[in-house]
Amino acid sequence: MFRAKNRRTAARYASLTIAAAASAVFLSAGQALAHVEVESEKAQALAENVEISFDAEAESTTAGITQIRVVLPEGIAPSDVTYGEGPKGWKFTTNDDGYTVKGPAVKAGENAEYSVVVRQLPDAEELAFKTLQTYSDGRTDRWIELGDGSEEPAPVLKLKAAAADAKPASPSHSETVSETPSESASPTAEESSASPTTEAKKDDDSGLSTGAWVGIGAAVLVALAAVGYAVRRRSGAQQ
Repeated sequence: MFRAKNRRTAARYASLTIAAAASAVFLSAGQALAHVEVESEKAQALAENVEISFDAEAESTTAGITQIRVVLPEGIAPSDVTYGEGPKGWKFTTNDDGYTVKGPAVKAGENAEYSVVVRQLPDAEELAFKTLQTYSDGRTDRWIELGDGSEEPAPVLKLKAAAADAKPASPSHSETVSETPSESASPTAEESSASPTTEAKKDDDSGLSTGAWVGIGAAVLVALAAVGYAVRRRSGAQQ
């Protein structure tokens, strides 16, 4: 009877250990899943005057989003992009390699939704819009990585094949709007290229790295092994 009670106690301990580990993994995964969504009703290669909508998901519950900096994909010039709609008070400016929309912080915990209009989409299968998302407390989420399984994926717009009669439009001759030097939207030295190979993760809140996931899995395995050892030891002591 005493032996059965010990086994039940060990089983309950094992269940609690596994549940705690699973909860940690689930909560961490929830943080890593937040990202920027992109969509368009005219997502087709060589389509003209295309409105593209973005939904930048909020990862912070204490600071609001104040700025979104986008590096445009190859084939879209900054001068060919105009502002659609966005949060109240936000302004749009173009840079050498993309654009920035920024303004008063949106309410903490709320997404920042905005749209732009592109003169013509390039003849491609998909377009990646690398995004730097800044909060009122100075934190920056870097949604810049490409490829399946990316931890900080850049928003990607899938395109349908171009229409049979579609042709590339003539190059735009409009001048690029730039900000004054004191308000430059150009990234700092550490953000200069928004490249997955040069951008380092600087916020613990912006999702777990591969090493962290491996560590969590190892912790679960160690806990299970310890429980199994304890059960066998107690069972042997009672025989």
